[in-house]
Amino acid sequence: MKKKLALIGCGYLSQTIAQAVKSGSLAGYELVAVLGRNPIRTKQFADYFNCTPCTDIDAFIALKPEFVAEAASAVSVTDYCEKILAGGSHLIVLSTAAFADVALYQRAIAVALKNNTKIYIAGGATGGFNLLQTASFMSSTPIDVTITSKKSPGFIARTPFNKEGLMNITEPERVFSGTAKEIIDIFPYVFNVIYATSLASAGPKATKFNIDAVPNFAGDDYRIEVKGEQVALDLTIKSGDYAIAAWSVVSILNNAASPVVFM
Repeated sequence: MKKKLALIGCGYLSQTIAQAVKSGSLAGYELVAVLGRNPIRTKQFADYFNCTPCTDIDAFIALKPEFVAEAASAVSVTDYCEKILAGGSHLIVLSTAAFADVALYQRAIAVALKNNTKIYIAGGATGGFNLLQTASFMSSTPIDVTITSKKSPGFIARTPFNKEGLMNITEPERVFSGTAKEIIDIFPYVFNVIYATSLASAGPKATKFNIDAVPNFAGDDYRIEVKGEQVALDLTIKSGDYAIAAWSVVSILNNAASPVVFM
């Protein structure tokens, strides 16, 4: 029997996940609903992917999906996560920066425990969370974690780190150096993968984070360096399309429905 899946958001990432169901890549699931704030876009999405359009969270939960995948915004996580978990659905989260609100994060965990549901933190454009947790468990002292992100000058120009002459650089230039918590405090809801990676490893306050502006760069490039007592990791994840975030959700769903789980 197929598991019921519902999506939050009607954008590119949700479309990618829905297409994985439609094409048979997620053969163990049926898409039952999509929740969106724009009624017209939500209905268009639902008509194409043959599911129920919802603009109301209570109607959405009433359809009893076993899994809900969020691919919308941190605001959606803030508004809906507790109701979804209390309603008996497992929740897959891409907009992990919402959990920088520690009180929300703790409430969500408490609701999940009470209702025997789970919060799945998707890897997005980074991943490797199993390795990070393994390194942490192997070390009796806290592991040292540094994440470095490469971004184009055009991307940086739309952030608080823009400065005169940045569009004309000919060599990589570091525009931010701090922690996962600091980047979320300065520029919330954009670097979700950094906050997610920090939760899986050294924690938001201890995870170091750098941003390098790189001329003629496109896509995503994250390097995760980990040092522990008995283990060292050096992971580089490159992607040319931010759909990698959606495919990380597909991977979680596939594992949840499979008799063999790859971690």
